[in-house]
Order: sequence, then structure tokens, then C-alpha cells
Amino acid sequence: MSETYVEEAKKRWGDTAAWREFEARSGSADGAADGLMKLFARLGELKDLPPESGEAQAAIANIQKYITGHYYECTDEIFAGLGDMYVSDGRFRKNIDKAGGVGTAEFAREAIRARCGKK
Repeated sequence: MSETYVEEAKKRWGDTAAWREFEARSGSADGAADGLMKLFARLGELKDLPPESGEAQAAIANIQKYITGHYYECTDEIFAGLGDMYVSDGRFRKNIDKAGGVGTAEFAREAIRARCGKK
């Protein structure tokens, strides 16, 4: 994760348990971003399916598990917020769409909403 992202995240979430967990794990998360982008690439292959399909839901569940395993406990509430950020923050959208093709960030958001029961 770039220093700019870390600084922004700390300002926004620095007083949360998730941030403290991220900081505790940050030494072991080297290379984790590459693995996460591979999961988004896989999700991008499924964009022609409905976001609530079994395949899309399995792929999005893998992303949530990966975040939990490498960064912090990714609750449904946190995951729903990430899904919105994947679309609203141009940097995230660009990276996710680069990994999985144009539209992957939006597909991720919709699949996350289906998983987390958000509309």
C-alpha cells in the first residue's frame, strides 16, 4: 500500500479497531496487494453474470476472506463501505478495473451489496 493511501487511511480510520489490526499486520502484508488484484482479475472474468450469481458470490467471498486474512477483520459493514469506495475513489476504480477490465469495480460493488444485503 502506498504511503499516500496509508496516510489517508490513518486520518480517516486511525481510531478504529480495524486500523489498529491493520497496523499490527502491516509487516506481514507485503505483497498482499498483488494477491488481492489477482482476485479482482478473477472477479472481472465473471462480469457477464449477475452479481448475485453463485460464481460471483464465491469470488467476492474470496476477496472478503483475503482482506480479513491479510489486512483486518472485514465485516459485512466494512466490506459494504469498501465496495462503495471501489467505485467512488478513482484510484481504487482504476486499479481494480486494470486488474479485471473496465467495469470490474462497479461489478465488485454490486456483488458486495448482494453479499452484504445492501442496496
